[in-house]
Amino acid sequence: MIVITTPTGDIGSQVLQRVVKGSEPVRVIARNPSRLTEAIRTRVQVVEGSHGDAATIQRALQGADSLFWLVPPEPLMKLENIEEAYADFTKPAAEAILACGLKRVVSISGIARGWSHAGLATANLKADGVLAVTGVALRALVMPSFMENLLRQASSIKEKGTFSLPSRADLKTPLVATADIAAVAAKFLIDTSWSGQAEVPVLGPEDISPNEMAEILSEVLSRPIRYEQTPVESYKNRIAKRGMSEAFAQGLADMMVAKNEGLDNTADRAIAADTPTTFRQWSEAALKPIFISWS
Repeated sequence: MIVITTPTGDIGSQVLQRVVKGSEPVRVIARNPSRLTEAIRTRVQVVEGSHGDAATIQRALQGADSLFWLVPPEPLMKLENIEEAYADFTKPAAEAILACGLKRVVSISGIARGWSHAGLATANLKADGVLAVTGVALRALVMPSFMENLLRQASSIKEKGTFSLPSRADLKTPLVATADIAAVAAKFLIDTSWSGQAEVPVLGPEDISPNEMAEILSEVLSRPIRYEQTPVESYKNRIAKRGMSEAFAQGLADMMVAKNEGLDNTADRAIAADTPTTFRQWSEAALKPIFISWS
C-alpha cells in the first residue's frame, strides 16, 4: 500500500497519476476529496483530513508500506515560527510511522544542508529530521527552484513582457520541472528494494540564468521578454500581500537570499536523479499554451 499526501497539489497530483498505474494499492489523504477526479476516486482509497492531524495520518498509514510526504505551505502561512511549524506538522506522521511499522518514506524537501538561515528550505530540512529519527527508510528529494514558479508571473510576461525575481540576472541555477520531481518520487515509491536514509538531489538537466530564461521565452513566445531583478524587500512585500504572516514572508525572502548566494548550486550532480526536461521544453509545453489560450 502506497499513501500519497497532497494528492491535488502540483507535485502530489503528478505523483499520484504515476503510482496508480502500478499494481500496488494506493491510498490518499485529502482535505477536500471532491477535488480529486472521478477517475482517481474510483482507483484509490481516500482518507479525508489533513496529514498533519494525528488521527488522520494514523488511520491512513494502517497497513501501508510507503508514504509520499510533502508539507503543504498553505496551512502554515499564518504561523510565526516557520521552522517549528514544519517540524510540528510532521511530528504526528513520525509517531504514526513508528506505530504502524511503515517501511519507506519519500519526502519533498529543499537544498539546505549546511545553511543555517535558508528560510523555508531550512524549515523543510527540520521536517526531514523529524522523519529521519524514526529510523524509517527515507529518500529526501532535495531540489532547487521549480520552473512552474514562473506561471505566477504569466500575466506580467503577457502584459509587460517582463518577469522578476531577487536572483542575479547572470546566476545560473539548475531549475527543475515538477513533472520530473514527480517521476523521481513515483519511482522510489514503486521500488521496494531500497533501504537506509539519503538525500537525493533532483536538479534540472541544465544550469540556466534568468537572462538565458528571458532569451528562451522570447523565442518560444515570439515576442521580446526581459528579466528584471527585484530587491529582496520588494519581493517580500509583494508576496506578503497573499495573506501570509510576517514570519512566512520572511522565510520565503530568506530562502531567496540564500539562493542568490548560491544555495541551489551546492547539490552534487554526481548523485542527482535523472531529470530530462529542459527550460525550453517546459516553456513550450506549459507556458506557451497559456498565451495561446489568451490570444
